[in-house]
Amino acid sequence: MITGGVGWGDLGSKAMSYSERPAARPGVVLWRSGPDPSGPKPALILPDGCLDLMWDGARLLIAGPDTTAHLHVPRGDEDFTALRFGAATGPAALGVVASEVADRLVPLEDVWGARKTAMLEEQVAAGGAAALEQWLRDAPEPGDSLGARVFGMAGAGLPVAEIADQVGFSARQLQRRSKELFGYGAGHLVRVLRLQRALARARAGRPLAEVAADTGYYDQAHLSREVRALTGSTPTALL
Repeated sequence: MITGGVGWGDLGSKAMSYSERPAARPGVVLWRSGPDPSGPKPALILPDGCLDLMWDGARLLIAGPDTTAHLHVPRGDEDFTALRFGAATGPAALGVVASEVADRLVPLEDVWGARKTAMLEEQVAAGGAAALEQWLRDAPEPGDSLGARVFGMAGAGLPVAEIADQVGFSARQLQRRSKELFGYGAGHLVRVLRLQRALARARAGRPLAEVAADTGYYDQAHLSREVRALTGSTPTALL
C-alpha cells in the first residue's frame, strides 16, 4: 500500500505553457509544460481516466487518475516532461494499482524503491523526453486487452451492464478490475469520458442542448449537473 504523496499545491504559483504528441506506444502521450510568459494562469485539470509519469527536473512523480477536476497553480520555474497513460496502459508499465494513486501525486520512489527509481531519474536527467520514451519502449505492457476494451466501450458511452456482458464479467468483477486499471469503477469512467466527449463537441461550437442529446445526457440540465459534479463549474464557464 502506498502512503504519503505530494499535494498539487506544493508544485507552485505561476502560469504554464503546454504541448503534447503521441508517444512511442499506443495509448500513451508525451507532454511538456513550462513557464508561460503571459503571466499567472492557474489550470483546471479535468478527469480523463488516465495516469501520468512526470519528470519535474529533479524527480519522477506519478500523477494518479483524477476522480474530479482540480486546480493546478504552477510555480514560475517548473518545467515538466511527462507521459500520460490512457486506456489502462499505465498500471502495467509502472507496476501500480491505479486506485492506490487516484487523486494523488506520488513520488515514483514510493512505488519502485530508491535504487530502481534513481537509475531512471539519472537517465531522464541526461536524456529528457528521449530517455522517457526509451524506457516506455521497454516497459511492461498489459497482460490482456481488458483495459483497452473497457476504456473503448466506456468512451463510446455503453452502459456499465453492457460493458460487463461484453467482457464476460459480473458487475462486481467489473467494478473491482476497473478500480485496479482506472482508479475508479466503470460507472465513473463512463461519466468522465462522456464529459470529455461533450466538451470536445462544445469546443467545436455545437449548441449545448445538441451536445447533451448527442453524448448521452437526458437533457441540457443533466449535462450542466454532471459538469458541476465533475469540475465544480458550469459548461459556459468551463468553455
